Amino acid sequence: MINQINITTRERMTGCIETFKNNINNIKTGRASPKLLNNIYIEYFGAKTSLCQLSNITVENSNTLKINIFDSSITSLIKKAILNSNLDLNPIVHGKDILILIPALTEERRKKLVKVIRSDAENSRISIRNIRRDSNDIIKKHLKNKIISKDDEHIAQINIQKMTNEYVKKIDSILLKKEMELMQI
Repeated sequence: MINQINITTRERMTGCIETFKNNINNIKTGRASPKLLNNIYIEYFGAKTSLCQLSNITVENSNTLKINIFDSSITSLIKKAILNSNLDLNPIVHGKDILILIPALTEERRKKLVKVIRSDAENSRISIRNIRRDSNDIIKKHLKNKIISKDDEHIAQINIQKMTNEYVKKIDSILLKKEMELMQI
């Protein structure tokens, strides 16, 4: 019973780490990449839909992305989603397409990107702690229903706290590497 809770907790925390890695890997250092727009979603026919599914994103040159939108009626929605994305991008509507000039990485822009990834790291830490809380609640329910003993509950909570500390350290390590990468160039 407790082993299953530990396995589920570890899987969920690993998922948080993977999501965090994907989010910060989309933040590139000064080069245009379609991956930069992977986390942008648009409300399309009542469902959140990825920008990648609604358009074709290509690299025009080293600092310009071109978004060829399949349905031109949602151009304004896409522009608004890009502006609200915290990526500090300014989309330009050019006929049926949207052009995005990737700004040069000035010291100010680097600091903004570091703030974005720090915020994302904190959200990931919060998710990890929420998973810990959910797992501890399940353990408390098992104790209340007399499925496990008080000692088993205590040991399980200690193990979940160790897991939580381990995954928070992983987030901090990934964050530190990305900050160094951003501030290096």
